[in-house]
Amino acid sequence: MKMNRTLIALCLSAGLFASVPAVSLADVNIVPQDVSSAPAIPQAALQQLVWTPVLQSKTQTTSLATGGQRLDVAGITGPVAAYSVPGNIGELTLTLSSEIKNNLAFAPNVLILDQNMTPSAYFPSSYFTYQAPGAISADRLEGVMKLTPALGQQKLYVLVFTTPRDTQNTTTLLDPAKAYAKGVGNAVPDIPDPIARHGTEGTLKLKVSTNSSSSILVGPLFGSSNSASPVTVGNTAAVAAPVAASAAAPAAAVAAAPAPAAKSEPMLSDTESYFNKAIKEAAAKGDIDKALKLLNEAERLGSKSARTTFISSVKGKG
Repeated sequence: MKMNRTLIALCLSAGLFASVPAVSLADVNIVPQDVSSAPAIPQAALQQLVWTPVLQSKTQTTSLATGGQRLDVAGITGPVAAYSVPGNIGELTLTLSSEIKNNLAFAPNVLILDQNMTPSAYFPSSYFTYQAPGAISADRLEGVMKLTPALGQQKLYVLVFTTPRDTQNTTTLLDPAKAYAKGVGNAVPDIPDPIARHGTEGTLKLKVSTNSSSSILVGPLFGSSNSASPVTVGNTAAVAAPVAASAAAPAAAVAAAPAPAAKSEPMLSDTESYFNKAIKEAAAKGDIDKALKLLNEAERLGSKSARTTFISSVKGKG
């Protein structure tokens, strides 16, 4: 496990900053795969939480004052929000917004865990930057997280919390008069901007969608077919009706769909060489997502050497 986590960080750090939104990394240098600065949370405590499912193309709104949960762990203060998202529908984009109301803000930190409850990525509060209000949006702290679930991942877990240090900070907002002046093209008035204090409560919105440009791998890179069964979380909340009736069916269909059977006849040598070369080139460029896709397609076509090529290439021995 230690080797896998180290390899993940080494393989993906090179390509990370190309796809993470610039707005989220404007003033900070963050490597989400480094979870060493995240609070240490016992797995038993994680399994006691109720994880709310968030389906693809859905937005889950959580009021921490009424829907938050307690997690008595050093480095975490106030209520937390716990979500589960599908891990078997391809690359994911998670957009988390924390609304600012009455000059009070909840500064979110996000810990991403794989299906075995192993921490895989950490986004501290500095990743979530202030966004001025728009036509249909309020003042908010917001960040976009792009993830690539590793092969075999059925779901991922998203834990949102704040820290004692965060509650000592503030966020400078854009005065409504300035926002209006900018919107209509008038001269921006020279007036002070309001200051929002950070607290332990707020309203969170988490939206899940798919994408084709992820960079942060979640879950073990190798040996997924022989890995231990995913941790069973007994307190996983059911999707509330009528959402379950309308939206759960497509997700269930994706989960139930059998994987394409590999061809029984051997792959032609030229085709085998093509895929192995492409896998090596993708890995050399740090594009692990592309290398994984090539591996999947090669094995679907009957390749017997693509997996070995993939592993050796990612280890730098290709």
